[in-house]
Amino acid sequence: MNDHLLYVAAVGFEAACEVDCLPATHRAARLHGHSFLGEVRACLPSGWAAFDGAEVDTLTQHLQQCVAPLDYSHLNTTIALPTDENIARWIRQHLSVPGIEAVGVQSTTHSGVDLDAKDHAHVWRRYIFQSAHQLPNVPEGHKCGRMHGHGFEVILHADQDMGTRDLSIDYDHLDEIWAPVHAELDHACLNDIPGLENPTSETISAWIWTRLKPQLPELSWVTVYETGSCGAHFDGNHYRIWKEFTLDSAVQLKHAPFGDRRRRIHGHTFTLRLHLHAPLDQVKGWTVDFGDVKTVFDPIFKQLDHQPLYQLMGDADSDVASIARHIKALASPLVPELDRIDLNSTRGCGVILHWGELGPALPV
Repeated sequence: MNDHLLYVAAVGFEAACEVDCLPATHRAARLHGHSFLGEVRACLPSGWAAFDGAEVDTLTQHLQQCVAPLDYSHLNTTIALPTDENIARWIRQHLSVPGIEAVGVQSTTHSGVDLDAKDHAHVWRRYIFQSAHQLPNVPEGHKCGRMHGHGFEVILHADQDMGTRDLSIDYDHLDEIWAPVHAELDHACLNDIPGLENPTSETISAWIWTRLKPQLPELSWVTVYETGSCGAHFDGNHYRIWKEFTLDSAVQLKHAPFGDRRRRIHGHTFTLRLHLHAPLDQVKGWTVDFGDVKTVFDPIFKQLDHQPLYQLMGDADSDVASIARHIKALASPLVPELDRIDLNSTRGCGVILHWGELGPALPV
């Protein structure tokens, strides 16, 4: 099956704003400020960057130049009504990049909007609850069979056709519908809650979906982080999980011109996420055991981590797109459920390589 490659970039900027379409008593209607993060995902044509392998850096530079007028500014002087949705629109209108599939704006680390090419606003909001659980149906000796705990994170994604409106779903509305669910989950033993007798990440995401979908018809995904490096999605029909790794590896961009620093041997702490799509095991309550993914991938991990990738890639260069495709070739035969690879060389900057019938879930 053919794969699809998206280049991604993210740039921060500091700005003040007032969203005066909200009631006067709303805190966001007052003058306030954020550390914003602007993001873009684009399917770039071959030859767009100065050389093969420079796509991520070039995309990042374009985004930096685009948001520069917003940095350390009063946004209302540039964008009449600076909601996250309108800021994303402004970036999309002023970003001279081909093949843009989505522009995102995070106004806080816990909330943001992704605006796609069809003007659908994917609003998301992150929540945390502290709970204990054990998995009753795992093999004997599995560590998750013991009672243990997590600082779970949940992201609610809501998809709404924006049209020309300035604001889609207010974050406060998400807070209101989440509050009773949080009260039930937080500082609790999840196994004691009806419907969560086998509280895997997949089961928790589906349980939350069932609770919230009647109150939030726009709900499109529920994401549950069990730890900082693994979690699950549920969209009402399909389950996905991911497992994250970091790779401390050396690279060299052989196509860079002489004198360009990227032609020198250098390195990154890469963030790698493997995304898997599979049906739910009705007994174990998961799609694929996170531990099994780690075990199966471990030999590949050792080939990549603390290694000179510029020597190990054969005829391919060691840019992020080439590395992601190399990982796909190595991992797909061992992990048939794999359908997406995210590889970032710096925060929010890298590639999404995806294949399969569903297309990519939203970034997490």
